[in-house]
Order: sequence, then C-alpha cells, then structure tokens
Amino acid sequence: MSTITVPEPIPSPEEDSQRLKKAFEGWGTDEKAIIDILGQRTAVQRRHIAAAYQTLFNESLLQRLHDELSGDFRNAVILWATDPVERDAKLANEALIWVIIEISCASSPDHLMAVRQAYCSLFTSSLEEDILRKFLERLVSSYRYDGEHVDEELANSEAAKLYDALVIRILGIRSRSQLKATFKHYKQRYGKAFDEFISMLRTAVWCIDSPERHFAEVVRTSVMGLGTDEDLLTRAIVTRAEIDMKKIKEEYYKTTLVIGDTSGYYKDFLLTLVG
Repeated sequence: MSTITVPEPIPSPEEDSQRLKKAFEGWGTDEKAIIDILGQRTAVQRRHIAAAYQTLFNESLLQRLHDELSGDFRNAVILWATDPVERDAKLANEALIWVIIEISCASSPDHLMAVRQAYCSLFTSSLEEDILRKFLERLVSSYRYDGEHVDEELANSEAAKLYDALVIRILGIRSRSQLKATFKHYKQRYGKAFDEFISMLRTAVWCIDSPERHFAEVVRTSVMGLGTDEDLLTRAIVTRAEIDMKKIKEEYYKTTLVIGDTSGYYKDFLLTLVG
C-alpha cells in the first residue's frame, strides 16, 4: 500500500547519481531534482543509488545531502535516504518510548530483527539493554509525595497488579483516595504514571491491530493547533510511505492527507511521498 510513484523506465543507479551530482553543483542546489529522484525511488533503489554515488564520486550521498540542504527539508530527505533498517535503529536510539512501540508493533518480524541487529552495530549495545537503561533512569528519578492516609501495603500490592492488567476490578471497587495511592506506588515501582501506561497500551494495540489508524492519529496530532510538529509529521510520512500510506490517507478524514502549514521544498517533498 505504498504511495511512492516510480517512473518507467527506471533510470540506472549510475544515471540517478549523475543527476544528483549535477543538482549539487553550480549556483545553488537544484532541490526539485533531488525530490524528483529520491522521492520517486523505493528503499532498494535508494540503497543502490547511494552505493553508486559513493563509487562514482568517492563521497557519501547522505553527507552531501546534509551539506547541501537545510531545515526540515534536509531532515526529511536524509531520513528518507537512510536505509530503513538503519533509520529505525537510529530513531529507536533517539526516540521516546512511543517510537519504539511503533517499530516493535507495526513492523514485520524480519524487519524488527534487522533493526535490532543494526542497533547493535551502530551503538555497541543492544536495543533491549538501552530500553532497560532508560526505564531504570526514570525509575530512580521518581520520588515519594505525601497524600491522604491509606493502606500503603495494599496500594503497593495493587500497583503490581495494575501492571498485570487487572485494571477493571481495581478501578471499580477502590475509593478515590486508595486509587491515588495505588497510582503513586505504580509510578514509584515502574517509573511512569499509570495513565501513561494506559496510553502506551493503547498505542501498542493500535499499532498491532490497525497501524494506519495509529499513524493517521500521529499525522493529525502533528498538524493540529498552532503550528506544525515537523519532526512528528516527517517521521510518520517517511517511515510509512512505502508501507501503508494509502491506508493512512483513507483513515485520515477518509479523503486526503493534510500536510499542515508546511511550505517550500519541504512541503513538495512530503506531497511527493504521499502521492
């Protein structure tokens, strides 16, 4: 369900590399040529272009893109030009837990395994180790605060039960004060507020059951309110354009994908990816 349009006949990687080199030279950069080439090539084709560019000109295509472009347009193009496995590994290293959930739940098993392998190669530690480290950092930074008199032992016990998803019974039979104490102990035990856990659980369910629904919501969130969250919008479109962007477009208002108040070559590039 990709929205990428590949021209026919497809130029060779060497031809695309020559065109990219020409786009970089002269007075200013030909951004439109970069969009036309990279924005209309699959991940495999982009990988071949990067290899051919390195062979022909003895320089990294990603580095040249970084040097030639700027702003949100540069961020989007470089994210797109990076191999998807390496891209997801880097996103997982930099990202909040939400991105890790997306990669884990909305990717194929083979892709996830490849991301884990790439992560080890890039960062000399496993993805699992770094997730645990970040979790423990949050855990030790939590603190106890005073509240109304309650049964603390019971609150601590039921915080553990909440983690095992025994939610409805506990929420239905305990008083507000008792539940506040339970939520306090939950945060101390697991390093996050209970409502954050519920939100994470919902995200995981959406990513497994209906990834297009989740990413449509990500796009909607990125363009709502004053201004656009370009990082959020870029990540959603770049990572899903070759996977299920057609379904995401159908889910998003059932009509078309809104790019928000983006402009210039950045907007052109995103519109190219979403078809």
